Amino acid sequence: MDYSALSVAMRRLSLLAGAKIMEVYAADDFDVKVKSDASPVTEADEAADAIISAGLREAFPDILLVTEEQAATHTSKAGTFLIVDPLDGTKEFINRRGDFTVNIALVENGVPTRGVVYAPAKGRMFYTRADGQAVEETGDLALDSVGETRAITVSDADNSALMVVASKSHRDQATDDYINRYAVRDMTSAGSSLKFCLVATGEADLYPRLGRTMEWDTAAGDAVLRGAGGSVVRFDDHSPLVYGKEGYANPFFIAYAPGVDLVAG
Repeated sequence: MDYSALSVAMRRLSLLAGAKIMEVYAADDFDVKVKSDASPVTEADEAADAIISAGLREAFPDILLVTEEQAATHTSKAGTFLIVDPLDGTKEFINRRGDFTVNIALVENGVPTRGVVYAPAKGRMFYTRADGQAVEETGDLALDSVGETRAITVSDADNSALMVVASKSHRDQATDDYINRYAVRDMTSAGSSLKFCLVATGEADLYPRLGRTMEWDTAAGDAVLRGAGGSVVRFDDHSPLVYGKEGYANPFFIAYAPGVDLVAG
């Protein structure tokens, strides 16, 4: 894999998809459909998926592409694959909350090694460089020229005063009960894979997810977090979260800075 070419392609395609998403977002109204699993999908999801899929298939024709919006890809398997959620946080998008992202990642031997998370409504972009280091790009996010970037790294967590981030749309009592087992300084909520990025930048120490997710929801954020020195483990036994699972479904998990003393689930 040419990681330099991949980094350029993922960044560029996320910006193109993000621009299309914001076009729809700015409209007075847009269509919302319901998929077979009862989750919503909009014309922005579908348009962004078309942009990203075409770009990745042209640039990397020999690598399997798995994308949320193309059900036919969900039964394909490979040791190395690209995985995409063109609009993560569709509920945030529909409710015009801004916490939605474009997610593109590369998985190698069960590990998300490279990824980009772009939040177009917030103007925040996080990605892994060719060397695997996670960065946040600041500035105007020009399509064909990379602006100023800063390497990001997880916090040096204080276990007597943790900062916790939790889901904005999927918070439940089980999650609250688990969080209450820690000494928490403060809590914040965020939508989509931005939660991984808040841990990656040190803005939060811990993100537990006790709910259904799919690999396309998490791979890009997981890659960014790993590139910043963080980890993602299964909730039940604290073993590393692996990718390429049957149906691309995830178990419950915990994303965290390594200084956090995890408690049992």
